[in-house]
Amino acid sequence: MKALKIASAVVAAVIVIAALLLIIGIPSGFLTSAIKDRVERDTGYRLTIAGSTTIGLWPSLNVTMNDVTLEGPKDRDAGHHLTIGRIKASMTLASAWSGRPEITELAIIRPHLSVPLLRERAVVPKTASATPAASARAGDSDAPPIERITVSDGTVVFSNLRDRVEHRIEAINANAVIGSDRKVGVTGSARAGGHPLTFDIRATVPPLERQNIPVQLTLDVPGVPQAQLTAKAEVRLNGSVVLINGLSGALGDGAFNGWASVDVASKPLVKLDLDFQRLDMATANPMPAASPDSPSSTQSSAQSWSNATIDLIGLNYVDAEVRLSAAELNVAQAHFAPAAIDSTLASGILKCAISNLGAYGGQANGEIDIDASTGTPAYSLRGDLVGVRALPLLRSAAGFDKLDGKLQAKITVHSTGPSQRAIMSNLGGTVFANFQDGEIRGLNVAQMIRALTASPLSGWQDGKEQTTDLTQLSASFRIDKGQATTTDLNLVGPLVRLTGTGTVDLATKMMAFRVEPKLVMTTEGQGRAADPVGFGIPVIIDGPWAGPRIYPDVAGMLDNPDAAYAKLKEIGKGLFGPGGLGGAGSGGSGSGVGGLSDMLPGKLGETLGNLLQQGLGQGSNQGSNQGSNQGRGQRRGLDAPADQAPAPNDQPPQPQQDSQPMNDVLRQLFNR
Repeated sequence: MKALKIASAVVAAVIVIAALLLIIGIPSGFLTSAIKDRVERDTGYRLTIAGSTTIGLWPSLNVTMNDVTLEGPKDRDAGHHLTIGRIKASMTLASAWSGRPEITELAIIRPHLSVPLLRERAVVPKTASATPAASARAGDSDAPPIERITVSDGTVVFSNLRDRVEHRIEAINANAVIGSDRKVGVTGSARAGGHPLTFDIRATVPPLERQNIPVQLTLDVPGVPQAQLTAKAEVRLNGSVVLINGLSGALGDGAFNGWASVDVASKPLVKLDLDFQRLDMATANPMPAASPDSPSSTQSSAQSWSNATIDLIGLNYVDAEVRLSAAELNVAQAHFAPAAIDSTLASGILKCAISNLGAYGGQANGEIDIDASTGTPAYSLRGDLVGVRALPLLRSAAGFDKLDGKLQAKITVHSTGPSQRAIMSNLGGTVFANFQDGEIRGLNVAQMIRALTASPLSGWQDGKEQTTDLTQLSASFRIDKGQATTTDLNLVGPLVRLTGTGTVDLATKMMAFRVEPKLVMTTEGQGRAADPVGFGIPVIIDGPWAGPRIYPDVAGMLDNPDAAYAKLKEIGKGLFGPGGLGGAGSGGSGSGVGGLSDMLPGKLGETLGNLLQQGLGQGSNQGSNQGSNQGRGQRRGLDAPADQAPAPNDQPPQPQQDSQPMNDVLRQLFNR
């Protein structure tokens, strides 16, 4: 707008000279030379007219100049200049004869403004100049009044040749009407970043003794969240600094108030202090909103991170000191209330300090640093979460909706990368998390352990009513190149205990854990919680974190089948009653195995009974002393009372031969 205002003033001076020269009959060549001299003398800007200058009388007196370039005395090397395809000024003949032309319309066609983007602020020396009021009076006495200014097919290009950066505002069409009551109205449209936009600016030119200009602005960008901005303020120019006081308005549905200033002498320095009632900030690729129980919620958590480039190069071309506060802050699907953020931006490095951020019933404090000064942006985050409800936070931040509870966490992470996936792949640091008084959603661990004795599980069982209450779940993670590893996973619940180790691949949203579960197997519940029954066999949880596969660690079982069998017998007592695998009151192998099929539910009891009977029968019918002794040893291991010692003549079993039947049992039992 400043360049447009200067161009209008220059053109107005040009028109005055052209009209006077026309009246006295001066040739157009001399007219062009006189215009250039007058503009440079009065404004300091260099004017070049490369095309022709013509004077017309129909339908009204008009002067047309083609291929006009306007640039400051020091802007030739900086690349800051304005070129105009054609300028046409229309005026009344009577006003031209009077010596004070009144321009009815000033048309600026195909203007092209080039603005260099600077990485460093240059020191601009202060020069002595007349006071603003005196300058205004001098300009007002010479400049002719202009009723209407139109701009057609304009373009503003922001560029930095070294960085090969270029941003455009194109298709600028504007219409400015200046009333006799000093009220100015500017309406128009343009296209920026692929989005059409419309604008409406209302201002009142103050009397000479006042410097504040009341301004009202409406900016609308269809198709963009929080598309409409309305604001009003008092604007004053103090040298190269634009002061914006009494700023108030609304961004979308959020009202705000505050103040701002912009120093445009070199690289822009923006100072901004705004307080919002509600501030909505959309991300470049937000995940679709989904309710906790909807299928799309699981689909969102399964989506991979985006490879789209996050363009942060613009942080290098402006310096800023910004304070934003909001009663409610929404970032994509994340919601915070209240929020206060203090930010500084200098030389492409953005530092944000967040204090006492209200987050889902708790508080968050931390610092976020973004370094965009190099080719690959770098990020660091340090944060503390206290009493934050985990489910909505994890769902909005990572699309993970399987864990709820009050969360306390300490986070120190850093990364580099131009996209979401690259950032998650390069992530490093440490995270400690502690969940209390919550639940694991979509999974009943006690039921899972019972089900694992029949078949593996795929996913979180998909039953939204399935939950596992937890008293506490804690883990500390060390992250390196996107791999978050823990060795101290610990879950404590009313009916379940679980410890384990594992790794989460943050880039691919995959997980691989090996856990040792224990649970209370009877309806006595808390009365038996002090002595939980161990599954005795490690459980593997691996696959995408939206739906991992859960199954016993068969390889670990077959490494030591005798110990695994003893554990399985122990868990049988808890799973299927005090008789366990041997049956209540059974004294021999036959009755124990025979009663097993009746005691165990469904196919599991029949399968396990038959397998054990086959395994024991194979050992007792081999016809050799070694086979007989092994069979007796197995039967005594299963059915003999605890205080009955083996017969003296029994030989110790051979591990390799004795393990083979058990291997077959376990392989068939767990479908391996």
